[in-house]
Amino acid sequence: MLSYAVIFLIVAIIAGVLGFGGVAGVAATIAKVLFVIFLILFVVSLIRGRGR
Repeated sequence: MLSYAVIFLIVAIIAGVLGFGGVAGVAATIAKVLFVIFLILFVVSLIRGRGR
Protein backbone atom coordinates (compact mmCIF):
# COMPACT_ATOMS: atom_id res chain seq x y z
CA MET A 1 0.00 0.00 0.00
CA LEU A 2 2.88 2.31 0.70
CA SER A 3 4.18 1.70 -2.81
CA TYR A 4 0.86 2.89 -4.27
CA ALA A 5 1.08 6.05 -2.19
CA VAL A 6 4.59 6.72 -3.47
CA ILE A 7 3.52 6.09 -7.07
CA PHE A 8 0.61 8.54 -6.78
CA LEU A 9 2.94 11.08 -5.15
CA ILE A 10 5.35 10.80 -8.08
CA VAL A 11 2.48 11.14 -10.55
CA ALA A 12 1.31 14.25 -8.70
CA ILE A 13 4.77 15.81 -8.79
CA ILE A 14 5.23 15.10 -12.49
CA ALA A 15 1.73 16.36 -13.33
CA GLY A 16 2.37 19.51 -11.29
CA VAL A 17 5.63 20.19 -13.09
CA LEU A 18 3.97 19.69 -16.48
CA GLY A 19 1.11 22.03 -15.57
CA PHE A 20 -1.73 19.58 -15.10
CA GLY A 21 -3.07 21.08 -11.89
CA GLY A 22 -6.28 19.07 -11.69
CA VAL A 23 -4.55 15.74 -12.19
CA ALA A 24 -1.84 16.72 -9.72
CA GLY A 25 -4.41 17.63 -7.08
CA VAL A 26 -6.32 14.38 -7.45
CA ALA A 27 -3.16 12.28 -7.42
CA ALA A 28 -1.87 14.11 -4.34
CA THR A 29 -5.17 13.56 -2.54
CA ILE A 30 -5.13 9.85 -3.36
CA ALA A 31 -1.52 9.62 -2.16
CA LYS A 32 -2.44 11.29 1.14
CA VAL A 33 -5.39 8.98 1.73
CA LEU A 34 -3.36 5.85 0.95
CA PHE A 35 -0.55 7.03 3.23
CA VAL A 36 -2.95 7.62 6.12
CA ILE A 37 -4.49 4.17 5.61
CA PHE A 38 -0.98 2.70 5.58
CA LEU A 39 -0.09 4.47 8.83
CA ILE A 40 -3.27 3.28 10.54
CA LEU A 41 -2.68 -0.32 9.48
CA PHE A 42 0.96 -0.08 10.54
CA VAL A 43 0.07 1.16 14.01
CA VAL A 44 -2.60 -1.52 14.40
CA SER A 45 -0.12 -4.21 13.39
CA LEU A 46 2.41 -2.88 15.91
CA ILE A 47 -0.15 -2.94 18.70
CA ARG A 48 -1.40 -6.41 17.85
CA GLY A 49 2.13 -7.75 17.45
CA ARG A 50 3.20 -6.67 20.92
CA GLY A 51 0.25 -8.39 22.57
CA ARG A 52 1.37 -11.85 21.51
